[in-house]
Amino acid sequence: MASPEMVAAMQQPKFYPHRARKVELIQTHISYVFIAGNYVYKVKKELNLGFLDFTTLEKRQYYCRKELELNRRLAPDIYLEVVAISCDQEGRFLLGTGREIVEFAVKMRKLPESGMLKRLLDAGKIDLDFMSSLARKIAAFHREAATGGEIDLMGSPKTIMRNHEENFLQVTPFINVTIPQHQFDFIKAYAINFIKKNMALFRKRIAAGRIRDCHGDLHLEHICLLKKTIVIYDCIEFNERFRYEDVAAEVAFLAMDLDDNGYSDHAEAFVKAYIINSGDGDVAAILNFYKCYYAYVRGKVISFELNDRDISESEHKSALTRASHYFNLAYTYASRLERPALIIMTGFMGTGKSVLANSLASLLGADIISSDLTRKKMSKVEPTARHYEAFGKGIYVKDISLETYRKLRELAAERIKAGKSVIIDASFKNRRERMAAFETARALAVDFFVLECTCPEETIKKRLEQRQADAAEISDGRWEIFAAQQADFDKITEFPAPLHLVIDTSQDRETCLVKAIRHVKNMAAAEK
Repeated sequence: MASPEMVAAMQQPKFYPHRARKVELIQTHISYVFIAGNYVYKVKKELNLGFLDFTTLEKRQYYCRKELELNRRLAPDIYLEVVAISCDQEGRFLLGTGREIVEFAVKMRKLPESGMLKRLLDAGKIDLDFMSSLARKIAAFHREAATGGEIDLMGSPKTIMRNHEENFLQVTPFINVTIPQHQFDFIKAYAINFIKKNMALFRKRIAAGRIRDCHGDLHLEHICLLKKTIVIYDCIEFNERFRYEDVAAEVAFLAMDLDDNGYSDHAEAFVKAYIINSGDGDVAAILNFYKCYYAYVRGKVISFELNDRDISESEHKSALTRASHYFNLAYTYASRLERPALIIMTGFMGTGKSVLANSLASLLGADIISSDLTRKKMSKVEPTARHYEAFGKGIYVKDISLETYRKLRELAAERIKAGKSVIIDASFKNRRERMAAFETARALAVDFFVLECTCPEETIKKRLEQRQADAAEISDGRWEIFAAQQADFDKITEFPAPLHLVIDTSQDRETCLVKAIRHVKNMAAAEK
């Protein structure tokens, strides 16, 4: 047992044979970590958290050995040995075998802070080629990792469903605390529906040997660049359930962490390189599902901190913020479409098309193509330059409008072919332009949706007046020409309900967004 006396002894430089100049103690919730010069000694705490049990000396020795064995797979030169901590005849603590062994520690080489991947990314020192090298290393590791037997069970649809149901049950007390009810319901429905619809895919993963004894905790904090060697360390040794998983889940965990830290381009490069190096094309089909899972788990784990009565008020606020952040991230992943779609916004000026389009694009991961911006670029006009001309005149004459909508469709097609969903933010007042957009989607074999924004005229007038006062606003829409646009708008009758949703944007923004995302997500899933 790591007694206070033993911990105090291990903080003394003279305790170590190499006589470190100083010793730094870092405590995690499960370990004491002593940084002594160029070496690190990790001692497990005597505790039982349900998912791990370090309550006896024998168990701590066993898991020290497992930590050494498992981490040598990816960091063989870092994990050196398991060392005993003993008492001598006088009861003094010493490193090594003495009169009585009282504890065990994993001895490691210290990794330089300057080589940690997160620090290097933040310093702009990691390019996309590095992500390819990292992907090759992880793909090679996965090929050699153990599989079969009990490991395969962790990839079964039954186990995956049980893990998700456990997550939802454990998060229930935090509904409307760290996760809004609508997010909880949406993520739960998404996950359960995905599992049910992809039973064959999960079984295929098992048959293909894609369930492996993985690292289990692959995120930025556990990757270091040591000279030209990529070192991946600190895998999970204490619970096989957390380590036995689909290799796609491990890839998703790191990709999620990259996304969360603002490095989505690096995440995309990593995933693409992994698929190439592993030959595992099905990763793309299941990646978003596992990203959602891991973001949700992080939100759950941080929410548990709120049950700790000993944390300070500032720590409580921090836990609320961090947990909500990860649940928002999980909600974003749950909202992502499984295949590209073309969505057109339509409605009168001032009905909130752009506001809804931007919020929706953020959740869907879609690109927005603005008719106002495209029109002004084509006319070589500064985006914020005002063109207060009569309705249908100047840069809004019929010929320019026709060319603008043609350009919008062309730009949308380019991005859809690159694998992106696209939202065209325009009025689409003419039926022919809406049908042309529909034909573009059909030619590209992607889903198509029309989101029509409406609201009372007094709301529109107020919004247009506020817009005119905003110097950064791109749109030239104003109340004086509203009636003319209203008279020139072809009522939308050409599309069935699954493709056409009317949203009253006088409601609060979140209500409108939830309505839009549920419709698009559900209809896209129904079309699959």
